[in-house]
Amino acid sequence: MAAILYGIKNCDTVKKARKFLDAKQVDYTFHDFREHGLNPIQLSAWAAELGWESLLNKRSTTWRQLPDETKDNINEVLALMIMEDQPTLIKRPVLELSDQVLVGFNETTYSEIFAD
Repeated sequence: MAAILYGIKNCDTVKKARKFLDAKQVDYTFHDFREHGLNPIQLSAWAAELGWESLLNKRSTTWRQLPDETKDNINEVLALMIMEDQPTLIKRPVLELSDQVLVGFNETTYSEIFAD
């Protein structure tokens, strides 16, 4: 099962996911948002599958630094624009599999997907 893990290499949650995948010897590619950017079509596809609200990380430092006017008027179009512009606003990691996309790291969920 080919997988792509999206995130930022210094994010603790991404580190946990990578450690898990490495321990299970899962064949995956790591895509760092900061180094490689993000395809807006892909971001839209994730939002269509998962809902933009589940992708937007409102606990991030980047979110707290946004103007109140932006935060108060957030909607799907605005959220996708700011996530594309500032990928650190995307909850991490995003794990893209052939048949599904997961946001965040949950060891139980990952264990079910990558059962030995």
